[in-house]
Amino acid sequence: MISTISPKKFFQSADFPDFDNWQSELAAAISDLDELHRLLDLPAPEAADTPKHFGLRVPHAFIQKMQKSDPLDPLLLQVLPSPAERLAVEGYSTDPLAENHQNPIKGLLHKYRSRVLLTITGACAVHCRYCFRQHFDYAANQPSSREISAVTEYISAHPELDEVIFSGGDPLSVNHKFLSLWLDKIADIPHIHTVRLHTRLPVVLPNRIDDELLSLFANYPKKIVMVLHINHANEIDEALIKKCQALRAANVVLLNQTVLLKGINDDAEVLSKLSHALFAAGIMPYYLHVLDKVAGAAHFDLPIKQAVGIYWQLLERLSGYLVPKLVQELPNRPYKTPVNLHLLDDD
Repeated sequence: MISTISPKKFFQSADFPDFDNWQSELAAAISDLDELHRLLDLPAPEAADTPKHFGLRVPHAFIQKMQKSDPLDPLLLQVLPSPAERLAVEGYSTDPLAENHQNPIKGLLHKYRSRVLLTITGACAVHCRYCFRQHFDYAANQPSSREISAVTEYISAHPELDEVIFSGGDPLSVNHKFLSLWLDKIADIPHIHTVRLHTRLPVVLPNRIDDELLSLFANYPKKIVMVLHINHANEIDEALIKKCQALRAANVVLLNQTVLLKGINDDAEVLSKLSHALFAAGIMPYYLHVLDKVAGAAHFDLPIKQAVGIYWQLLERLSGYLVPKLVQELPNRPYKTPVNLHLLDDD
């Protein structure tokens, strides 16, 4: 059931420390379940049930967007470990997209003909409990600064490529020097026209979008596209809106992808509000993803026909430019697969 508690209980400035920079704010992300409950005025949790390989991690800035005293807050549910994660469910695996078979060299995934994805880091500012890469072996796939040349040589040897996607982990969780190193190497490859960054940092840690990063983007010779990951309108606040304005002023194209999540945004009204909030912030709705079937996240999934039913309601409610594409990513497909919108006709 989606929470509708109101009015919102606001945090006080004294509830959270001041940070000198985004790195210190990132390092101070909450990883203790008791501390998270204390900050949100929630009862102490029962015995901790957080998987060791994928612990609790959430920055203070994202916690401040949550509703205090609400155990069903839609932002909290995205990051709160659940005993359901330990249940083995048939059809859900540790490698739901078969990425281990699309990994020709360390740090590079080549699933699609015209673009490659780089896992430049395994670090994230926040651990979303439905993450499809929560079991990914980053230790074996994260190239060091010395190994970047192997990646760029691969890209240079494939002229059919025109776009490079920076992912991870979250590519904005690395420091400016390391990100610049990667971007400079890609800038030297003539057939690459676009660099895309998939990131949650501006949402959960807006201070990451600092002047140094904005200057890097504004002066970069390739087109920069940033795909944000926002699942609920409550994630969009004034801090994010201001950072999006600055990014657009730096010539960054802003898109959003949303994951359809049971109990969080599996409702046409909730998703409609999200699309309107995105557009008002200068972000175009891009994808609405059916959940990737990753082990530990089955409790977030919903039947495909229910997803289609919600989507038809969105088509009825929203202007076409506000409707994201309903897709699912299936293993060993060289593209994202559009969901069949006529599944309901079979009933």
